[in-house]
Amino acid sequence: MFDATEAFRRERQAELNRQEAERNQLEAVHGQVWDTKEISIDFEVLGFMAPYVVVRRKSDGKKGSLEFQHSPRFYFNFRED
Repeated sequence: MFDATEAFRRERQAELNRQEAERNQLEAVHGQVWDTKEISIDFEVLGFMAPYVVVRRKSDGKKGSLEFQHSPRFYFNFRED
């Protein structure tokens, strides 16, 4: 199956993993940041295609996406659909 987003996603994933930003660095750029435990408090994870995860925010049911970096694993940059 052809994935038209694959090249873009691979490039963005490499960029994020190359930076391996600490939490405070990500917060300065993207605002709120979640670790693996925290994401399950605020969101229901619906699916993922690295470096993106599709989520539903529990507080209001809004669907959106987050980016994530591999190590340390942090989720950030929530974008509502």
